[in-house]
Amino acid sequence: MARAGRALVAVILICAAGSSGAASERSRTGEFDVRPGGLVHSHSESLGEHKCTFTYASQGGTNERWHMSVGISEDNKLFSCSVWRPQGKSYLFFTQFKAEVTNAKIEFANGFSQAAVDGRGDVLLKEDEYIIRENTVTHKDGSFRSELSKLLIVARTRHDEL
Repeated sequence: MARAGRALVAVILICAAGSSGAASERSRTGEFDVRPGGLVHSHSESLGEHKCTFTYASQGGTNERWHMSVGISEDNKLFSCSVWRPQGKSYLFFTQFKAEVTNAKIEFANGFSQAAVDGRGDVLLKEDEYIIRENTVTHKDGSFRSELSKLLIVARTRHDEL
C-alpha cells in the first residue's frame, strides 16, 4: 500500500478509536508543552499495557502546545500513537526526535513537517529524514531538516489469543 494510503488508514484507526462508545477505554489524548532551549524532554501516554513516548530537543521561539493520542483497536491487535501540533505548523527547530511504543511492533509510521489545518494539507517528511525500527521512529542525523509538526504510528500489539 502506498505511504499516503497507509497514512489515511492510520488516521481512520486513530479517529475510530476516539469515537467509539468505549472511547475512554480505547483511546486517550493528552496535551503537553514542547519547550525550546535544546534540552531533551519527553512526554508519554499509556493505554493498558501499551505506551507511547515522544522524546525531543528543540530550539527557537517559545513553548508550543502539542497533543498526543493513543488508541487500541477493538480486537486489541493494533495500537496507534499520534503526536501533533493542533495549529498545523511548528515554528520550533527540532534538533532530534524519537517516538517509541512499548508492547507493540511498528507496522507503519509517517512524519510530517506540516499538519493539515485551515485548508492546508499535510506535508510529509522525506523518507530519508527519519528511520522506522521495530518500536521506534527517530530523526536521521544529517538528513532531518529540523521541521516536525506531526507523527503517526500504527503498531501491531503483542496480544495473543488463547
